[in-house]
Amino acid sequence: MRKEVYITDYNCVTPLGFDVSSNWNALLEGKSGVALHKIIENQEPFYASMIDSEKLNEEFNKDFDNQNFTRLEKMFLLSLKPLVEKHQISDETAFILSTTKGNISLLKNQKTLPEGVFLSSLAQKIADFFGFKTKPIVVSNACVSGVMAIAVAKNMIQAGKYKDAFVIAGDEISEFVISGFNSFQAIGTEICKPYDKNRDGINIGEATAAVYITSERNQNGKFSFKVLGDSAINDANHISGPSRTGDGLFASIKNAMTEAKIQTEKIDFISAHGTATIYNDEMEAIAFNRMELQNIPLNSMKGYYGHCLGASGLLESIISMESASNNTLIPSKNFEEMGTSQPLNIIKENQPAEIKYILKTASGFGGCNAAIVLEKC
Repeated sequence: MRKEVYITDYNCVTPLGFDVSSNWNALLEGKSGVALHKIIENQEPFYASMIDSEKLNEEFNKDFDNQNFTRLEKMFLLSLKPLVEKHQISDETAFILSTTKGNISLLKNQKTLPEGVFLSSLAQKIADFFGFKTKPIVVSNACVSGVMAIAVAKNMIQAGKYKDAFVIAGDEISEFVISGFNSFQAIGTEICKPYDKNRDGINIGEATAAVYITSERNQNGKFSFKVLGDSAINDANHISGPSRTGDGLFASIKNAMTEAKIQTEKIDFISAHGTATIYNDEMEAIAFNRMELQNIPLNSMKGYYGHCLGASGLLESIISMESASNNTLIPSKNFEEMGTSQPLNIIKENQPAEIKYILKTASGFGGCNAAIVLEKC
């Protein structure tokens, strides 16, 4: 019999707050972190979801004396610290870091490669600070990284490699990232509108998130979410464009639900990727319809947080679990009129709901697609 794996604790640091409760309350009130920011010199301000650096430093200084950390590293430390304080680190505890670009900002105006720009060095620095005893694992697979990090932890615990795992995910807004998305003409000119007829592109965001994953279910009445199934499939379509038939996402969802032994009608809520780009949202709608999931309540969190790259999948998983814990569905912000060829049941307002089974999906550059199924216990 396979070992059951649970998420029993989580935390996040975002423009909406430095803990989960602050974020949840902001979401209930419909607040968004997306606003106009001027990040690149000689360019007009654009919409993004960015953490206030002054508030970040103020929060960091409350708990940490050492200032020898980059801005992103401070975000990581703040998100992980509350979990490390509550759960013991042993010789059989995994440390998994998910990120797309890590400390890429260190490359600016440098003629040589700084050590901190390597993702392995970033992970080791965080691991050493908290005293992890095992070698850090880095998951960096475009924008599915956060969802895949949960899957990696689950599969390694089930394989007997580790007894438990701390998973953190994070990315920050940088000139490099903005320039990259600009080159694809993917950045929207206004606040993003996932699945909406008038959507015109993404808003970049930044955040860090952390979860504790273990084979021991919480026995003290607190929440536990069982990771029932996972899958990651590459559609091999294009370096930046998703499959027009949704093949990769369709296969990922099908595999995850097969492993979870869950039928379509059992899913209570879908936390989708929903970037507000023309092709991504259309591809997702096609894939969900192929799986006969078009009537399941669905949202995208990008209207609140922007697209947080390697952090998005883990952050949005946390918010979906918080939704289930509070029996409340959060609307897909800025959605007004259906803008995909296939129907979806987009959540338009806060509404009460019994949520037991969650489907979380993500898609990214290079044709990658991932899905996990979570069960509230």
